[in-house]
Amino acid sequence: MGASLFYFVLAGLCEIGGGYLVWLWLREGKPIGFALTGAVVLVLYGVIPTLQPAHFGRVYAAYGGIFIVLSLLWGWRVDEISPDRFDLIGGLIALIGVSVIMYWPRS
Repeated sequence: MGASLFYFVLAGLCEIGGGYLVWLWLREGKPIGFALTGAVVLVLYGVIPTLQPAHFGRVYAAYGGIFIVLSLLWGWRVDEISPDRFDLIGGLIALIGVSVIMYWPRS
């Protein structure tokens, strides 16, 4: 479970970080190097989930919950927008879904 969570977090940081770099280039006029770096990081995001021990659909379904929580944390730390109680409740529900999809014992 530890390695799996590590890969989820790493993939999420690559997806959000890569997208953010492209955002900075397109929306805030940063140099093209931001977009190119973002593109490389987004390719890494596409590779990292292949290291997961589960099937594609299950991995991506569970990853969605991790992405939700990481996006809220990114917004809080980078954009300085504090999550409200509904963000926190939704994030908790998403993490419960991740736990059920990826880690619930199956026969």
